[in-house]
Amino acid sequence: MPNENTFYIPVVVWGTGNMGRAAIRSVVAHPLLRLAGVVVADPAKVGRDAADLAGLDEPLGVAATDDVDAALSALGGAGAVAYMASGDVRPDGAAFDVARGLRAGAVVVTPALYALYDQRSAPAALRDPLLAAAEEGGGALFVSGIDPGWGNDLLPVLVSGLAGTVDQVRCQEIFDYTTYDAPEAVRMLVGMGEPMDHEPPMTAPGVPTMVWGGQVRLIARALGVEVDEIRETLLRRPLEADVTNRMGLFARGTQGALRFEVQGIVGGEPRIVIEHVTRITPDCAPDWPLPPDGGDGAHKVVIEGRPRIEVNVEATDEGGNRAAGGNATAANRLLNAVPWLRAAAPGIYDALDVPLSPATGKLDGRTGS
Repeated sequence: MPNENTFYIPVVVWGTGNMGRAAIRSVVAHPLLRLAGVVVADPAKVGRDAADLAGLDEPLGVAATDDVDAALSALGGAGAVAYMASGDVRPDGAAFDVARGLRAGAVVVTPALYALYDQRSAPAALRDPLLAAAEEGGGALFVSGIDPGWGNDLLPVLVSGLAGTVDQVRCQEIFDYTTYDAPEAVRMLVGMGEPMDHEPPMTAPGVPTMVWGGQVRLIARALGVEVDEIRETLLRRPLEADVTNRMGLFARGTQGALRFEVQGIVGGEPRIVIEHVTRITPDCAPDWPLPPDGGDGAHKVVIEGRPRIEVNVEATDEGGNRAAGGNATAANRLLNAVPWLRAAAPGIYDALDVPLSPATGKLDGRTGS
């Protein structure tokens, strides 16, 4: 446990949405990290205590700011930045911000840059400037999440180590998006509530491969095989009745469920498969896979082989919310990696490089993420 001689790594959390709230709690819970700053874009959040933004009871004494330079200067040319602002619709802006943190000498952890989940296959136009920024500042970058993220890189690779033979690795995210507090992403990117002739950007040809193809390649690399090609499949179902939730009305006849696969083809067969089954109500497409416990969401890994192995992960947070639980696991994977990254050479790292850090020093009754 920490004592008066413990060296704490200062961390700035940049963004206080769904992931940012979880990141603040993750920093507070970590025995080797110290919250040094919180960056916000919303003027209404400036000056508020970080605890208030993260749903914690006790004030933390760290006020949110929109002054990025001031926040980064608090790191003293080292420390870490947990970049939790979304990159879904602003990838160039997210990459610019991440480079800013790296040039300031910080380790940066983020889920925002999908192409860098497998940094070896990332476009040079994205990867090279960030690598240069890391080398200039002396920091390191680790990009990960839950799905894409540990749900389809670290977890299946670990579980595969329990297998004698492997015929197929399948990773599934099965979720009712009603639990997501992200109406723009649910409607605009995923297409829930949009007409059936509308093409959701998230499933437009090539986009699933851009987002999840890196995970397929990571698994293949860990298993020592070459992927011949990556294929995509897509199924959609309309709502049979109006559905109203906190995101508003989702009208009958509009998209209510989505199912797609990103398949890594090895020897002509889909051997590594990442599958998403997404609904806006459990009544839509009830014949498709459902969470094993009947809840709002789950992440599953199935190793078809001998023995057949199936692992289900169901995380909850913020009052039993499955989406918040998933966000918390992603934030913890990233923040728990900070001490390892701080000791690593400058560069960009992926999920096969960064070890899973156990919850050392956390089994002491404190609350956190």
